[in-house]
Amino acid sequence: MRALLTSKVARRALRPIAELIDQRVERQVRRVLGESARADVSQQELKKLRNRQRPLELFFDGTGRGASRLPSAPHLTRTITELAEATGRDRDAAERNVAQAFRLLIAMEALGVGRIAGGTMNIVGKLSAVPLLDPPNDEILEIGTLYGMFGAALIRMMERAGRAPSLTIVDPLAGTQLQPGTTMGNDASGTPVNGAAVRTNLALVGAAGAAARIQQGFSEDPEVRALVSDRSYGVIIVDGDHSAAGVAADLEWAEQIVAPGGVVVLDDFGHPKWPGIKEAFEKHMAGNTRFTFLGQVAHSGYLRAASA
Repeated sequence: MRALLTSKVARRALRPIAELIDQRVERQVRRVLGESARADVSQQELKKLRNRQRPLELFFDGTGRGASRLPSAPHLTRTITELAEATGRDRDAAERNVAQAFRLLIAMEALGVGRIAGGTMNIVGKLSAVPLLDPPNDEILEIGTLYGMFGAALIRMMERAGRAPSLTIVDPLAGTQLQPGTTMGNDASGTPVNGAAVRTNLALVGAAGAAARIQQGFSEDPEVRALVSDRSYGVIIVDGDHSAAGVAADLEWAEQIVAPGGVVVLDDFGHPKWPGIKEAFEKHMAGNTRFTFLGQVAHSGYLRAASA
C-alpha cells in the first residue's frame, strides 16, 4: 500500500486534491493574518479615540472631586420619576429642572474652588426639588455647606424660578469636612474648607450670593442658633452632623424656625453610610411634629411644615 501511495501514478492522481488543500490552507492563513492586521488597526484607532476623549472626560470624572459626575440613563430616569412624585409636578417640569441642575453642577465645579459634596443625582435632585416645591418665602438656611458651592447653585436655581433667594449658612468652616466618629482626611479637591472659599463660590452667582450671611460654628451651639433664628425660613437644608443625635437636634431646631408651609431637606436620607439620619427622622416623625413627609429623591428626604 505504501508503494502504491508513493508511486508517480498516485502522486499525479492526488495532485489536484493536494493543491486544493494547499489553496484552502493558504486562504485560511491569509484570512487569519488579515483579521490580525485589522485588529491591530482597530486597536490603534481605539487608542487614538481614547486619547481624544480624555480631555472631555475631565469635565465629568471624579478627578479633583472624588465622585464622577456622569450619571447613567437609569439613574437619571429614576431621579426624574422620584422628583415628579415628591413635588407633585409633571415629568416635563421635573426633567427640565434636572437638566438645568445638572448643567449648573458641572459649571459650578468648573468655575468654583473646592467641590459640591455628594453624588451627582443627590445634588441634582436637591437643586431641582426646592424650587419645584414652591416654598412660602425665599429665606434659605443651609446647615452644613462645605465650600458654599451648593448654596450658590441653589440661589441660581431659585432665581431661575423667578424667586429672590436670601441665603444663611451655618458651618464650622474648620479646614476639612467634619463628621463625628469619622476621619474624613484631606478633601479630594485639595482646597481647605474656609470662609474665603465659601465667599469666592457665592460670588459666582452675583448679588444674592454676595449678600449671603455666613455664621461660623455648629448648629447645636445656642449662640449660633440665637444669631440666625431672627427669621422664619421657607427652606432649611439639614446637611450638617449626620449622626442620629445631630440630625435629631437639627430637626427640633427646624420645627421652631421653619415658616408655615416651609420645606425641610434631609440630605443623605436613606444612605447606607449614614443610618443615623433615617433613624433620627423616624423617631422625630413618631412624636408631635409640624412636618409631613413628601418623599425621597436620590438620597434626600423632603418634609413640609404645616401651613397653619
